[in-house]
Amino acid sequence: MENSSTMMGPRGLIKKYEFVRVIVQCLYSLGYQKSASCLESESGVSYKSKGFERLEVQILNGDWDGCIDTLIAITDLNDERRASVLFLVFKQCFWEYLNRGDDSLALNVLRKRVSSLQMSKDKIHNLASSMLCLEGMNLGKIDEGVVLELRKRLLVELERLLPPAEVVPERRLEHLVETAVTSQIDSCLYHNSSVAISLYEDHCCGRDQIPTETVQILTEHKNEVWFVQFSNNGEYLASSSSDCSAIIWKVLEDGKLTLKHTLRSHQNPVSFVAWSPDDTKLLTCGNAEVLKLWDVETGICKHTFGDHGFIVSSCAWFPDSKRLVCGSSDTEKGIFMCDCDGNEIKAWRGTRIPKVLDLAVTPDGENLISVLSDKDIRILNLGTYAERVISEEHPITSLSVSVDCKNFIVNLNSQEIHMWDVAGKWEKPFKYTGHSQNKYVIRSCFGGLDSTFIASGSENSQIYIWNRRNSKPIEILSGHSMTVNCVSWNPKRPKMLASASDDHTIRIWGPCQSSERLSLCRRNFGTHFICKFSFLVFFVLFPRVYQAL
Repeated sequence: MENSSTMMGPRGLIKKYEFVRVIVQCLYSLGYQKSASCLESESGVSYKSKGFERLEVQILNGDWDGCIDTLIAITDLNDERRASVLFLVFKQCFWEYLNRGDDSLALNVLRKRVSSLQMSKDKIHNLASSMLCLEGMNLGKIDEGVVLELRKRLLVELERLLPPAEVVPERRLEHLVETAVTSQIDSCLYHNSSVAISLYEDHCCGRDQIPTETVQILTEHKNEVWFVQFSNNGEYLASSSSDCSAIIWKVLEDGKLTLKHTLRSHQNPVSFVAWSPDDTKLLTCGNAEVLKLWDVETGICKHTFGDHGFIVSSCAWFPDSKRLVCGSSDTEKGIFMCDCDGNEIKAWRGTRIPKVLDLAVTPDGENLISVLSDKDIRILNLGTYAERVISEEHPITSLSVSVDCKNFIVNLNSQEIHMWDVAGKWEKPFKYTGHSQNKYVIRSCFGGLDSTFIASGSENSQIYIWNRRNSKPIEILSGHSMTVNCVSWNPKRPKMLASASDDHTIRIWGPCQSSERLSLCRRNFGTHFICKFSFLVFFVLFPRVYQAL
């Protein structure tokens, strides 16, 4: 069957010979030696070519001349790969000659064989220096078992370099299946679960995997709610309002939220809040007012930064929860880093740092991203101090960074959200449209499993949800009666979303309950049907048992 061209599969795209080879290789890798050997015998297909089987014998027996001849005869190797393969063999051969005390043969390999490969000088020099290092190691006393083990290790390395026609790549079937599963997950618009994907059927999630229905309305704020943000551990939600207060909410086990602390100390509306990475501290910023640091457990204000002329437009924490960075719309203040007692550590000021509208520190602490003068995004690497600037065509109102530190999104008043990569490899952003934003500050966020989704408020009182791979929204949520200013996705509960609105309320969103009930009914019906069918089959096959009952 080795030369068979028989095709298989519904579309006739799979070569049967290759398919069997891959299965045989998989059986061997899983430890099913007898099954693999039986399949090879029955099908006449081996996952190793005749040439590789010959090579295997030659290497295990130390027949280096025969091994080299076999490798040279392989036609599917390009010159670079062939040189790498031969170098590994010469290296093993060289080492064994030294081990036996045949220094002249070892030198011959080095001078004639290795030097003819046109390898990098570093590799050849390293191999030559190893000869000097090995002289005093009593190599002749090394056990033959060690030598055999090194030969087996050489075979494993060669398997990775030789073309598939000679030997099937390691764990090839697993790779093919995993690629197929990944492709199905990527094409699933609603995928939002870490549960393992079944191979028994094609994967497709329903809209019950993401928050689409209001499950709770929080009405404690007495005026417009401007900002909401879940804590990093997902156990709390903080909100701020134009009623000059901020509130810390506790997320209970059943998913309901209850008021923990009301933070009243600001004289002006509270424009935003920021959780420390360890979730023990919370920053609140009054509109054109002071910045305050609160203890989350007690609700006590631990420190007030600045005075009433102190203007902070945004702030963010560093991963150690001991340092924070603030940006000011006052050009003289610029951007400054300080500790929790307000002691300045570093500052970026001057004409290169105009007014700061928003900023963020990537969760790994490596990059500081700031929005400057409406349309510019500055990305500063805090390790190398290398920086780059992205210029947008329309004013930017907010900034949000993904948990994996790879991407960030900005809301524009042109009714678009742009996603950029932090590394700077993209020439153009990925754009999301559909929501309404012309004159107010609207804040969006990443969310769901692996930050798969993007959610945003809107001036038309609705919430928009996109799958990151699609520019059009997959869900539009209705419930609020006025502009939705901010949304936050719970980082530990991928089906929980919070939204803040000018209608004085916070809405907590969860999966559609009717969808969950329908799914449960289907599971119950399926279980009932299977049980009933099993009893019928049992009684048909074993009527005497039925009569005895």
